[in-house]
Amino acid sequence: MVEGGTRFAFPSDMLALIPSCALHGIDAYPVTIEVDVSSGLPGYHVVGLPSAPIREGAVRIRAALERVGQKLPNKKVTVNLAPADRRKDGAAFDLPIAIGVLAGDGIAPMDAVAGLLLMGELSLDGSLRRVRGVLAAALLARNLGLRGVLVPASSAAEAAEVDDIEVYGAAHISEVVAALTGEGTLQRARRGTPSSTSARQVADMSDVRGQAAARAALEVAVAGGHNALLVGPPGIGKTMLARRLPGILPPLSRDEALETTKIYSSAGLAPAGLITERPFRAPHHTVSAPALIGGGSPPRPGEVSLAHNGVLYLDELPEFPRASIEALRQPLEDRRVTIDRVRGSISLPASLVLVASANPCPCGWLGSPDRACTCSARAIDRYRSRLSGPLLDRIDIQIPVGNVALSDLRAGQPAETSEAIRARVVMARDRQARRLRGRHARTNAEMSPSALRATCQLTSAAEEALKRLHRTRSGMTARAVDRIIKVARTVADLSLETKIDRGAILEAASYRALDADGWTGLHQAIPPLAKSSVSCA
Repeated sequence: MVEGGTRFAFPSDMLALIPSCALHGIDAYPVTIEVDVSSGLPGYHVVGLPSAPIREGAVRIRAALERVGQKLPNKKVTVNLAPADRRKDGAAFDLPIAIGVLAGDGIAPMDAVAGLLLMGELSLDGSLRRVRGVLAAALLARNLGLRGVLVPASSAAEAAEVDDIEVYGAAHISEVVAALTGEGTLQRARRGTPSSTSARQVADMSDVRGQAAARAALEVAVAGGHNALLVGPPGIGKTMLARRLPGILPPLSRDEALETTKIYSSAGLAPAGLITERPFRAPHHTVSAPALIGGGSPPRPGEVSLAHNGVLYLDELPEFPRASIEALRQPLEDRRVTIDRVRGSISLPASLVLVASANPCPCGWLGSPDRACTCSARAIDRYRSRLSGPLLDRIDIQIPVGNVALSDLRAGQPAETSEAIRARVVMARDRQARRLRGRHARTNAEMSPSALRATCQLTSAAEEALKRLHRTRSGMTARAVDRIIKVARTVADLSLETKIDRGAILEAASYRALDADGWTGLHQAIPPLAKSSVSCA
């Protein structure tokens, strides 16, 4: 600590410049903290479009400095957050402002933190609290050519995941002051233990009895990154199947892990270290459109961005607000979310696998052999109309899920395990990654039209089958045709086939039950071998 406010030989009136940053969506942009301590009427002023937490920082800074034997100078202190035309939010400027005040008053030199980007929220006792966006700040520091960052110790492991920069963590402002005055040194941070979900904590697919067709469809969905809708009466295993998807998801690559951690960091949800397991998000049906898609002031990632590189599960999809459901159109098509505001717009990543479930009617028993439906025709039409045609057209796999026979439920032989399914998924993903390298896509579902034409070769029999499907299925859109080919490409990858054959096309087409029959017949379970249920005659 610095005792008695020892001063160094600095000019009495000087300007301190401290590099820091602010968040815009999930990315950081540079902010220079300019602190001017000069003679005049004592006061503390912050300019540069600060939010309320930044203005209130004066109270936290004063209390924290007093804990290390310092005080806010009895002078005119002016803090400018440059650039001054962009609104700044959050409390991460506490630490750089406090250090700027000490430097501007000639109390401490800046040698120890020269070339470092500073951010951190101060407690009244001087301890440094965790802040949002540390990973984005570290990436920004590297891009700006700075030597590193100084952040709260609780956030340092996250920043340490960025290569080629120095990362220092401090738990208390006294550590920073000691380093500035030469009475101590800043400690380099190390990478933390990756945040992962133990395999023992994830429910296994072997728990699911029967539902062979639904299991196969979800395997295809995860392997190719395709969206899926399961339709069937209550209690037949739709939610049970979806909740076991984390066990068959492939591991994240390092680039994907950095992307995912960056999103969670900007939302204040990142654990210590790198996220290495694909996210699985399951919001309640009462979620608002901004919470689902992203928004707020300032805009923050919603559930679709938090599910980036993972799965977004929407149970009872028609029960979600219509505005929320329709807002999914853009992210499902573009795999990004654009949030427009008067002051500008932000674009957030949203490349996810949407898995949703629905009942065939409000009571759930339409077409069931076990119970009679009590819904009126008008109620059924109103319920189904909540899912618009354009939205359903963006869902690659639409399958009915039927009841399971009692003999299957009571069978002693367990079903296939998640580990075995995951091995096939990983193999299929590896094939896609090699084939799509350089085409701005990682999975078959992400393929652009040009990538689809270049990488999805159909046999002559498959071409003929596709033509017959297009003739016999009324209302099949161009988007639906492309999505059938993408799903067929995934089926071929799981079968280790180079070209897409007739069987793959028929299986992919069987997964679009709404194209074939609309809502009628969705209560009937498709056969275990889905491709046998489609006739091209």
